Amino acid sequence: MKSFFVILFLLSAVELEAWRPTTPFLGRLARSSPQKNGGAAQFETRYFRQRLDHFSFADLPDFNQRYLVGGADGRWAPPDPIFFYCGNEGDIEWFSDNTGFVWEIAPRFSALVVFAEHRYYGKSMPFGSKEEAYKDKKSLAYLTTEQALADFAVLLTDLKQNLSAVDSPVVLFGGSYGGMLAAWMRLKYPHIAIGALASSAPILQFEDIVPPETFYDIVSRNFEQESSSCFDYIKKSWDVLEARGKHHDGLVRLSRKFRLCKDLNNTEQLSDWLSSAYSYLGMVDYPYAANFIMPLPAFPIKQVCKRIDGYPDGSDIIDRIFAGASVFYNYTGTVDCFDLEDDPHGLSGWDWQACTEMVMPLSSSKDSSMFPSYNFDYSTYAKDCFTEYGVTPRPKWVSTEFGGHDINAVLKKFGSNIIFSNGLLDPWSGGGVLQNISDSIVALVTKQGAHHIDLRVSTKDDPKWLVKQRDIEVKIIKSWLSDYYQSRKSSF
Repeated sequence: MKSFFVILFLLSAVELEAWRPTTPFLGRLARSSPQKNGGAAQFETRYFRQRLDHFSFADLPDFNQRYLVGGADGRWAPPDPIFFYCGNEGDIEWFSDNTGFVWEIAPRFSALVVFAEHRYYGKSMPFGSKEEAYKDKKSLAYLTTEQALADFAVLLTDLKQNLSAVDSPVVLFGGSYGGMLAAWMRLKYPHIAIGALASSAPILQFEDIVPPETFYDIVSRNFEQESSSCFDYIKKSWDVLEARGKHHDGLVRLSRKFRLCKDLNNTEQLSDWLSSAYSYLGMVDYPYAANFIMPLPAFPIKQVCKRIDGYPDGSDIIDRIFAGASVFYNYTGTVDCFDLEDDPHGLSGWDWQACTEMVMPLSSSKDSSMFPSYNFDYSTYAKDCFTEYGVTPRPKWVSTEFGGHDINAVLKKFGSNIIFSNGLLDPWSGGGVLQNISDSIVALVTKQGAHHIDLRVSTKDDPKWLVKQRDIEVKIIKSWLSDYYQSRKSSF
């Protein structure tokens, strides 16, 4: 199976019988500086010895968890706050580089910044190496959200003790899966963190909490609003690709047309590659040029549709589709050939997570989607997970462990101090919290916002609404800290 965040969708225009992971939260991630004017954030890389299993007393080997420490321009001293980023499904340095907001605001609060790497990703590998950690279901059994949150809690507790900072309040940050972890950690460990900014965190994308068609419908809506003809060309292209692949030497011809490094084994591989591009574009349709998932221009969907629509009438639809995909995969013009199995940032652990507890059903509607229609079929999903890993998914576990059903009533009664930020261009916003739940659990929703854009580094090209959103987030965080320090004073 390909790596990355699983979208349960096999892009065959004839039959849809199985699923494969085609679109992650983040994808093929490019390095970029989190600071203004090209300066890199200054941090130290450290390691913390973690238990492999926090929930048993079995005699198991420990492992080294990597974390980054910096911020505050050297002015931090207890009880100044700690800003803690909950690491996602990949290398923590990459997340640090692409979360400039945390680094930028830390000096205002004299805050220490900590970016903690998620177990089984980057250099935080149990059993000594990725090969051993990913060996089989026995070695992968400790790759769970519960274990990762416990890692964060133990690391923070130990770090505060060693720094004589037991009174320093902790504010959690996270985007995408990291945003989900930040929200869940605030709920599970309220004594460790006073609040959480959860950006683009689809905590409701489980079971039947939100319609499974939402993700692909939002991606499709973004393209259709840009150009109805672009939408139509993409929608028609799947049947054409399937038919071309059945011709004599059809797969070889398609491989040459799309400049692939290896010849296709089937058209589904190409469909997956294209659907990933469109889905990522839906996530990162930023109003400025960015080097996040890929080096992309400002408003990349507009540029893709310009390429697709720009051919004369009667042109081959496959030429249009390749031109559009090239904006995403080769905007710089430096790629000689495309490797469909490339995983440069080591995100393959998500396949295991999606086959165990992170079951996020996604479908594609016939009328609203530009993708082939598909209804999520759990039995097929479970069968393929068992074939790949020898495990059966637990589709109800996340909502059992963290909640999700009747979220308004539950969080209003039991939760506090969480910001859920979402941009409606982001297809993951369909599984996010989009309404205020209480005075202290607020939803910041922006019509033109893309995937955790608020956590990215500020630029001169930031629209006014984004500047305002970040100002609101800073104001809310200030209020959390003010309440905390005031309560500490009154207790003495």
